[in-house]
Formats: sequence, C-alpha cells, structure tokens
Amino acid sequence: MSDDHTAQAVGAYATVLKPLDPTPTLDQLAAEGMVFDNVFCSNSICTPSRASIITGQYPHVNGVTDLTGRILPAKQTLPILFRKAGYQTAMIGKWHLKVEPNFDYYKVLPGQGKYFDTEFRVQGDKPWPKNVVTHKGEHSSDAITDSTLHWFKTKYDKDKPFFICHQFKAPHDYFENAPRYQKYLADVKIPEPPTLYDVPDTFGSIATRGYQDELLPHIGTSIGKRNPRRSYAVDLKERFPGELPADYDVAKLSERETTRLAYQAYLRKYLRCVKGVDDNLKRLFDYLKAEGLYDNTVIIYTGDQGFWLGENDYQDKRWAYDPSMRMPFIVRYPKAIRAGTRSDAIVENVDFPALMLDFAGIPVPSTMQGRSFKSICETGKEPKGWKQAAYYRYWMHMAHHDNPGVMAIRTKTHKLVYYYGCNYDGGYQTPPGWELYDLKMDPSELNNVYDNIAYAKVRDRLKTQFATLRKTVGDDGSHYPAVERVVQDFWDYDANDLEKARRISGDYLKRRLQELKDGKRNPRTWIGK
Repeated sequence: MSDDHTAQAVGAYATVLKPLDPTPTLDQLAAEGMVFDNVFCSNSICTPSRASIITGQYPHVNGVTDLTGRILPAKQTLPILFRKAGYQTAMIGKWHLKVEPNFDYYKVLPGQGKYFDTEFRVQGDKPWPKNVVTHKGEHSSDAITDSTLHWFKTKYDKDKPFFICHQFKAPHDYFENAPRYQKYLADVKIPEPPTLYDVPDTFGSIATRGYQDELLPHIGTSIGKRNPRRSYAVDLKERFPGELPADYDVAKLSERETTRLAYQAYLRKYLRCVKGVDDNLKRLFDYLKAEGLYDNTVIIYTGDQGFWLGENDYQDKRWAYDPSMRMPFIVRYPKAIRAGTRSDAIVENVDFPALMLDFAGIPVPSTMQGRSFKSICETGKEPKGWKQAAYYRYWMHMAHHDNPGVMAIRTKTHKLVYYYGCNYDGGYQTPPGWELYDLKMDPSELNNVYDNIAYAKVRDRLKTQFATLRKTVGDDGSHYPAVERVVQDFWDYDANDLEKARRISGDYLKRRLQELKDGKRNPRTWIGK
C-alpha cells in the first residue's frame, strides 16, 4: 500500500496521465491479475482508512473518524487472526495508527515519517515507541523496500506462510522524490485535467460554493492562488523553488498563471514519488520471483485513498467525489485469478480484511462489517446479495484543507452527497447542501441535478436508500449527537432550510475573513463552536 497514490496516477486506470506511463510495474501486475474499478474508502483520510483495513469496520464503529484516532493492539483484528492461523506477520513502512502494531515483526515510521534519513520504530529492549533506527541518506521508499527485503532474507521462516504489509510513505505531500528522479519529467509538459481552470457553475452546491459563489475562495484548498489560506501556488514556491521560474511571483501573476505553473510543479514532484514507488515494487517482485514466491502469494496493491491531481483546482483528498473516494485496487494470484480481468463491483475498504482472510482460509469474524469478495476475484461475477452502494463520511470538518463535513451514498449509476457542514460539537458551521450526480451521464460529477425535476424520483429513492444504509452500517447518529441534530435539521432541505443555509454562508464568510485578518491560518475547526 502507498499513501495518496490515486487511481488517476496508475497506468491501469489513468486517463489524462496515461501517455506518461508512470507505473509499468503496477501495470504488469494488473495485466497478470484483476483490476477493480469501483473500490471506495469510507473516509478519505489516512488514519481512518488504515483503521478500517485493520479492523474491517467503518470509522464510526472502530472509533477512528479522523487523524487523531488509534487502534489499540487488542483491536488490531487482521494481524491477530493471521497469527492465530499460523502465519508470520510483519508490518513495514507507514503505520499511522499511533500505538504499537500487533504484528510478530514491525518496522514503522513515526507518524507521517520523513522522506529522507528515514526513522523507524522497531522492537527492542525499550518499550514502544523508544526503539528507533535511522536509514541515513536514504529515501523512504528505498528504505522501506530495503527493510522488507531484509525481513525476507533474515526473519522469514520458510516453513510458515506469511502475511506482510509493505506500506510506502510516498507519494504523500509534500512530495520529496529521491534525487535520481529529479530529471524525470523535467522537460515534459504534464497533461492537464479539463477542469483545472474552468469548473462549470453546475458543479457543487451552496455547501461548496457559498451563496452566490461567495465561498469559492474558501472551500477546498487550491492548486492556483484561489484559496488565500492554503494553495500550492504559495507552498510549492517555498518548498521547491527550483520547480518554478526564477521570477515566479504569486502577487504579480494571474490566478490562471499560478494554477498552470503550480500544477506542473505539483505533478512533477508527485509523479517522481510515484515512479520511486513503482521501481521499488519491481525490486520486491523480482526478489519474490527469484525465491519462487511470486506465483504462490496473493499480492494486493492499493492506496489508502484517492487524491486530487488538479481536477476542479482541488488538492489533497477528503471530498465525497470519486477522485478522493476511489482507491486503486489490483490483486494477483494466478492459481485462482484469471489474468487481465476487471470488475466494476462496488467494494469498500472495510471489505479488504475479509478478502485476505478468505484467501488464507481463515474464518471472518462477526465483528467485521466488511465481506469477502474472493468469489468476484475468481469468477468476475458478483454473488447474490452483493452490495450495490458504498457509504462515505468525512468527519474532520474544515480541517487542514477546508473540506466541510459530508456524507454520501455511491451506487454504480448515481451519487447522492450531503454536506451537513459542522464539526463534532455542531459548531463552526458552513452552509449545508445536497448534491446529486448521474454517473452514467456525468462520470466527472460536474452537473449537480439535485434540484432537477427530472431526477426527483431518483433523488427521493436515493434519500430513502441513504437513510437505510446509514442504519445498516451503524451510523445512527448516536456517536456525536450534536452533529446528528444538524444532519436531521437539513435532511429534508425545504425552502426554509435553504434560507438558513444562505445565512450560514454569509456568517461563515465573515468568520473566515476575520481569521485571515487575524493571522489564524490553522484554526481547530473540527471541535468547538
């Protein structure tokens, strides 16, 4: 698994970036296995997604709804069950769940970790997390792969099966590539997504645009200088001045020019990190082949969530739209999976551990909310009763990248998005709003048809399905009652609700402008009033 490696930057999925061929190793893995096109995370942010994969539970059930969460060792279900079944277990690379990993062996980054001179927390004489080793002079992708290869060469008991999590830090921002990749794409114009500069006014709602578009500069961090609080137009100049022209000056350039230049710098750095991931996977796969393990191992590649690569002038993840919800997911096991196959079955990250356990012949416990999709891998067909919708909820309201609190239901044909716009205490409100996208007619989610009378029956049906799905997955509102009160207040969204949303939009604009005036660049938006 890598961090923030979105499907748009995997050759087997890519559209705009496909001519650059950033991932030949992963493309070969895909050609030899199955590619899933509709795999979604239930919360597009690092810690909650990883917690769901370890537990098989949605964030509101396992308690990890944001970056402050943790999964105690006794609750780390996946490695515990593999160990009980006789597997050697190892976790190497980015962990990001704060407490000690419950694996036989671990070598993990502290928090986000560093791209260079990478430090790892390891087992030793001292209690967690005081045993630390450093790979001086090494890039993290190289150090993590060296560490996994070292485990195979010195720790692996060939009389036992193994379950190993090899987890890169890259290409998480900010994107520090190994020096050997600095010339990669240096003289190439990176293809631009169609909505980098011009997002149609049919996109979004009052929740993402504000009343009469008054919040466009303040909702969602930007590539260009649209967002005055945080943008790559400013940040990349400070961190990587060599990637921009010597006379680059945000104040003197138009928003379009800053967007164009910042996008090119951003994608070069991002794709160089991706290239490092792909090359290191080749090192790992070459070793497995040499040792006769490659064809006898279920190999799964994924990212912990999606990521925005300039679409709609957005950066980061968190949004309830496909670029951030969708996870790349490739699985290879020639004994059971036919090469060169694809599936459009809806799968969620809570389903991953059940799949892994099923392939190992280990019973899936009732505590896991996810289901195994092994039969889909083997036959390409969805079993009777397979899920037809994915559930999404982002809780960390307006934190870091100015994304409002949101929940959504995603089917193969439509997506219904509800921005309730408040934090855990029901405070720091942004305007609530609803959006509906017809994914068959509008796969890029650019035309909100929530108020289109032609979609009234679809909208009402999806709202009913959405309410039922919330109960099915256990998001019944009891976890944070103050939030649920706001959720219910705007659920029907009549004319009075819209008028209240307009007032909230104006109030929030005043609040944000005052924060900027006062120099409050990173307020704690997810708690308090």
